[in-house]
Formats: sequence, structure tokens, C-alpha cells
Amino acid sequence: MKIDPKKLIAAAAEARLGSVSPYSKFKVGAALLTKRGEVIGGANVESASYGLTCCAERIALFKALTDGRRDFVAVAVVARCDGGPMPCGACRQLLREYAGDAKVFIADSDDLKTIRKFTVKGLLPSAFVLVP
Repeated sequence: MKIDPKKLIAAAAEARLGSVSPYSKFKVGAALLTKRGEVIGGANVESASYGLTCCAERIALFKALTDGRRDFVAVAVVARCDGGPMPCGACRQLLREYAGDAKVFIADSDDLKTIRKFTVKGLLPSAFVLVP
């Protein structure tokens, strides 16, 4: 499958509009791409109890998984920060478990044309994963 990073970044930017971030005002959007070409978006959701806040990447992943989607080939993450937002450790772990072979595209919402490229395995090379 051919992956269009610009299209996936645009989907993440659109998902970002759904961010519920009343405390930090830091709006993050993510978009997951499946082998079948399905795109699943997610945005961060904050809580007054900060530990209950959930990142956009995990929201998108949880939506996709609970809808029965698997076989992820790419994920894009967009927010307003220099160079774009990097996934946190928790997101890296979950992406490694469920989308270990995926490509990762990162962009600043003010500069969607500049896309940084990584792989999930590159972001968390020695992940804790169970062997089937």
C-alpha cells in the first residue's frame, strides 16, 4: 500500500479540531491508517485530574481497536509546536504493541508541509512486548 504522508497529516490536523483541552489549550490530533486504507482519527482529551488525560494517539488507537481494526501501516500526529509533537512514552508503548511496523509522521499544525518521518520501532526499539 502506498502511504500519502500529506493526506494522513491533513487527517490528523482535522482530528485535532475535536481536542478537548480546556486546561493546557494544547490541541493534538492523530490519524491511524490501516492496510485497507481506513483512516481513524483521534484528539487529546484532558481531565482536571491530569493523570486521566489521554493523548490523541491513544484515542485514535483505542477507537480503531475497539471497532475491530488492525493492521496499521502509519500514524500521523499534529499539534502547534516547533517540529510537531512527538508521541509520549505511553503512546510509544501502545503503538509498538499494536502498530509495531507502522511509519510515523509528525507535523506542526502551523506548518503541515514540513513532515518529520520515523518508525514506531525506531521510537521505541526495546519495547516490552509479549511473544505469542
